[in-house]
Amino acid sequence: MKVAVTGATGFLGPGLVQGLLSHGHQVQVLTRDVARALERLPAGVTGAVFDGRTAMAPEALAGVDAVVHLAGEPVAQRWTKDAKQRIHDSRVQGTRVLVDAMKAAGTVRRFVSTSAIGYYGGAREAQALTEDSAPGDDFLARVCVAWEAQALRAREEAGIPTAVVRMGMVLHPDGGALHKMLPPFRLGAGGPVGSGKQYVSWIHLDDARALLQFALAHPELEGPVNATAPEPVTNAAFAHALGHALGRPSVMHVPAFMVKAALGEMSKVVLEGQRVLPARARAAGFAFGFPELEGALKQLLG
Repeated sequence: MKVAVTGATGFLGPGLVQGLLSHGHQVQVLTRDVARALERLPAGVTGAVFDGRTAMAPEALAGVDAVVHLAGEPVAQRWTKDAKQRIHDSRVQGTRVLVDAMKAAGTVRRFVSTSAIGYYGGAREAQALTEDSAPGDDFLARVCVAWEAQALRAREEAGIPTAVVRMGMVLHPDGGALHKMLPPFRLGAGGPVGSGKQYVSWIHLDDARALLQFALAHPELEGPVNATAPEPVTNAAFAHALGHALGRPSVMHVPAFMVKAALGEMSKVVLEGQRVLPARARAAGFAFGFPELEGALKQLLG
């Protein structure tokens, strides 16, 4: 297929692009700065302009069979008023612009859009959450609900089979949450955050990318799909496993008030968490390469 990818130079993007190419697909990246993006990606990739705000040129999706949508303002930042607006608009408005272009192109026959497990909201404690669980009602949950509604317009208005992949905490030492955790843990200054009882729904980067490709190849897999490993763990258990993988102690408890002072409203993501299970991915036959945390951390850090 010819696959268009947004967010191709982000955390998930380069490896996904390489995986698509290795499976024989053509890749067209949709990005603000095409020349800069193509410098960072393998040879043979083409590009077209997509800024998430203005209507795309008709030729941007010419001949495109499928679209994978990864782009969005980073959530892991202090949620000022301006930051919250950027987080909302990059996902909701950006997805609207993309779906409008897909409808106009008339060739797209598969759409895979990312979302986030923030859909379920915080303070769900140990409740097991699947794709059938109700959404939360905090800022991030409301963003995810609106984001997914725009993505699902592709199916509702153009008949394009659409999967919405709700990403958990993606693990890799080169980026994301794990990258930020490593320095204190390597110094022996890591440990549980807040109560330590909140769940961490994680996924190895390789499995996250593989699940996106699996969703792309299985148009019958429609609607929400949780991208989380089958065994979420508590924050305390995660800290212990990370310390063990690094051969360092993990007993330096970080009080909730320090996290709130540092992150403001965004601290809810860290302090509350969710226990999210990949029910639909497993039912569809997706096989996780790294279903258990200790094995994932050993592979990533060993």
